Amino acid sequence: MDTFQTEVSRAILAHSQEIAEKVTARQCALQPDLWEPYGKLAREKGIQDANYHLLYLSEALAAANPILFADYLAWVKVLFAGLKLPPGALETNIAILLEELKTTLPAAMHPLVQEYIGEGLGHLAQAASEPPSFIGEDQPLAGLAREYLSAVVEGERQVASKLILGAVNQGEQVKDIYLQVFQPCQRELGRLWQTNRLSVAQEHYCTAATQWIMAQLYPYIFATAKTGRRFIGACVGGELHEMGMRMVADFFEMEGWDTYYIGASTPTESILQTIKERGGDILAISATMTFHVSRAAELIDRVRAATPNREMKIMVGGYPFNISPQLFQQVGADGYAPDAQEALHLAQRLITSGA
Repeated sequence: MDTFQTEVSRAILAHSQEIAEKVTARQCALQPDLWEPYGKLAREKGIQDANYHLLYLSEALAAANPILFADYLAWVKVLFAGLKLPPGALETNIAILLEELKTTLPAAMHPLVQEYIGEGLGHLAQAASEPPSFIGEDQPLAGLAREYLSAVVEGERQVASKLILGAVNQGEQVKDIYLQVFQPCQRELGRLWQTNRLSVAQEHYCTAATQWIMAQLYPYIFATAKTGRRFIGACVGGELHEMGMRMVADFFEMEGWDTYYIGASTPTESILQTIKERGGDILAISATMTFHVSRAAELIDRVRAATPNREMKIMVGGYPFNISPQLFQQVGADGYAPDAQEALHLAQRLITSGA
């Protein structure tokens, strides 16, 4: 990754708390009515938000990829709209942020920071205040997905389980359930939380319910004859979103691979030890949060150093790679897949081509 961009990224992180406090103080003074509903927590929430803005900006700079910050701003726009914050609050916040960055950082860094924030604001102006549902009318199992989502949101996990097991017993493929029910429903849960229609507790319950139901499908998943191929899946350290990688591991298992899914927030040393002990054909790394992209790059560097013959192929996945499909090259991976089915196809290409 670009040395100067990395230098700017680190400089932002080094001053993030200081800048966040100044930004919040200025906006509180400029728009006092904006913060009134939050009472004593106003300053704390403002500093937290500003720190997140800086973290995402820093990560985008480190990856030399402005779309990562631009997409984040579009996401925050939806979040702020769901919280009923007045239009323009985010734009004002980012404008103050830019001014404070210019005050704090060396002059040589100003043009690059201006470029990234300018591109982000341009993207923000075009972004919708509410994204469409992830359960589209044209999806083959849209009806089942909507029923399933309604059941888990209402806390009826037994009902949700019966819907899924009933569909499988009537001939629906487990892979189709994963891709056309679980995947869009998980994304829809995120959208509902983002638009303030679902609490964190509800989202966590729904995710746990889906994991519980996925476990009930394991008799179908582990019945496949083995091919002799080995898959290792892990989420980078700090990454707690594991559903996507769990689904990928299950898809490989359904294709007869011997899978070793390590789980969420896996320390780098544990991943390296697993590779040393078990070997493998494919290592899949998940980073759902954009600010974990650099950790994925660091992990891949460590794996490459530990396996210089490069026999094990490395693929990546997660939201930041979905919005920037060439990002996998910047972190040093062999490829990227947007979902579990594509991960299988990619693995086959990587192994047969030796690329």
